[in-house]
Amino acid sequence: MDSKDLFQSTDISRSWYRSCAKDRFQVMYDHHQAQRPRVKIFPAGTHHAAMPEGYAKFMINKIFVIALLSFFLFSFSAAAQPAKAPRIGVLLQGGPWYDAVDGLRQGLKDLGLEDGKQFFLDIRDAKGDPKAVEEAARNLERDKVKLIYALATSVVITAKQVTTDIPIVFAAGTDPVAMGLVESFAKPGGRLTGVHLLVTDLTAKRLEILKEILPKLRGVLTFYNPANQVAKQGASLGREEAKRLGLKFIERHVKSVDELRQALRTLKAKEADAFFYTPDAMVLSQAQLIIDTARAKRIATMFQEQSLVVKGALASYGQSYYEIGRLSAKYVQKVLSGANPRDLRIETFDDVELVINLKTAKELGVTVPPNVLARANKVIK
Repeated sequence: MDSKDLFQSTDISRSWYRSCAKDRFQVMYDHHQAQRPRVKIFPAGTHHAAMPEGYAKFMINKIFVIALLSFFLFSFSAAAQPAKAPRIGVLLQGGPWYDAVDGLRQGLKDLGLEDGKQFFLDIRDAKGDPKAVEEAARNLERDKVKLIYALATSVVITAKQVTTDIPIVFAAGTDPVAMGLVESFAKPGGRLTGVHLLVTDLTAKRLEILKEILPKLRGVLTFYNPANQVAKQGASLGREEAKRLGLKFIERHVKSVDELRQALRTLKAKEADAFFYTPDAMVLSQAQLIIDTARAKRIATMFQEQSLVVKGALASYGQSYYEIGRLSAKYVQKVLSGANPRDLRIETFDDVELVINLKTAKELGVTVPPNVLARANKVIK
């Protein structure tokens, strides 16, 4: 056999390139064969080895195939990436409302949604400042969060007024129909829905129970912002019940957190026998300061939220904000899934409990009547 025939380079046919696109395994095999070392004998005096015939065309096609495969692999990888988790804006005035946020997280987790994975909470704490609520609500809508979770009726009212399109899930302590937030409980009819908790409606009953805990009660002190229509309504109910019970109802108007703190600093020990909470989210944001000041001046305290009794208040008659948050989770989950708030029936959370702190009672020199203690759902010792 002639040496020229023996060592002649093999020409890669056009049909091989067509097969590359059809069968990737054939491409790999032929690529391997093409990469095997070849030996070619050149005449004496030749100063460089010639490129095997067809090799340049092979390399061009090899680069093309690799680039094509890389493009499809990249496209598949990008398509496989999970969608960005939605953000949920949370509007609150601080204080015990954070218990509702914890409840919301747990409720969503029970539904298979975990904070930081399937969603992110964007919490905006206005710290008792109504103006900050307006700014936060506008910013959340501008930042295109999926929905706003608004806590406290006054916060919900503001959020509705300053936004236009964003869905709002609320926890409101006052009748949302009476406040003009929705058309009805069964058919909210707009972009708001959520949970109604009994706060304002229980104002009179709460004062009645305080009088039972403290039979010698003569007068109660309350703080609220007169510009807050929810607080004005609650104060009116408290005033009427105090009159019925023969109690002095001392009202202190505070328009800001600073005014409230100043009023607490100048509070006199004998000014009233007890502090009585009138529904006002701004005042509630300073609940711990109110509790600490009242205990230092030996004044009893009556709130509506259970966790505040654990933190030193004498008593509460109302709901657990943590449970309110857990109940709200199903509304948030449904809106995230595409449900329209107008079709989600509003639920009233009416699981009301009386909680008494005997340790605080002892510090104040108060003996809770046995019949009242027997009615308490929870007793802190």
